[in-house]
Amino acid sequence: MSSLLEVRALRKTYTTGPNQVEVLKGIDLALDAGTTTALVGASGTGKSTLMHILGALDRPTSGTVYFRGEDVFKKNDGQLAVFRNRSVGFVFQFHHLLPEFTALENVMMPALIARMSKNRARAIAVELLTDVGLEQRMMHRPGELSGGEQQRVAIARALVLGPELLLADEPTGNLDLKTSDGVHAMLAELQLKKGITLVIVTHNERLASAMGKTVRLIDGMLEKTT
Repeated sequence: MSSLLEVRALRKTYTTGPNQVEVLKGIDLALDAGTTTALVGASGTGKSTLMHILGALDRPTSGTVYFRGEDVFKKNDGQLAVFRNRSVGFVFQFHHLLPEFTALENVMMPALIARMSKNRARAIAVELLTDVGLEQRMMHRPGELSGGEQQRVAIARALVLGPELLLADEPTGNLDLKTSDGVHAMLAELQLKKGITLVIVTHNERLASAMGKTVRLIDGMLEKTT
């Protein structure tokens, strides 16, 4: 199994006026292609910060992130944007769907922005929405969908450009337990079907135990990997 993502001596410090807050304090981590990882820890331990750096949404203060052996942060901002669009999918606690567009149009949007043909974007979006169980809800707008359905649309949207890495930051944090379990099961099925590398930030220990690896952050440092 080959390493998809490797993090070495990663640190992140934020400066607010005269104060400096060190959020990540030297993280070493390797993720193999096609695996599942849960990133757990109390609020304020650096989970979301680490997730943002893994997805190149933020730059580290020091340290290195390698994606398939390439130093991600040697890229300029434009190259990083291309990297994020092509290689990484993001799912957040809030779905951020565009309310004036249908589920199908929301999923198609990243592909259209990437200048994929409308016919191809539509075909991929239809397939993904079918994969997440929304084949009968494609023409509904977000306001006409349940919370779980909205998050499924967001997951389909995150996968429309075929990323190798899917980062999900508390993707079911706003959902009830039964709906959360359904979304988790669907994510696991998609991960197996697509062969993607999945990283989930979660407070749900039950979900974490179902992942192949658990990474626990305590005060910005990696406690253990199981």
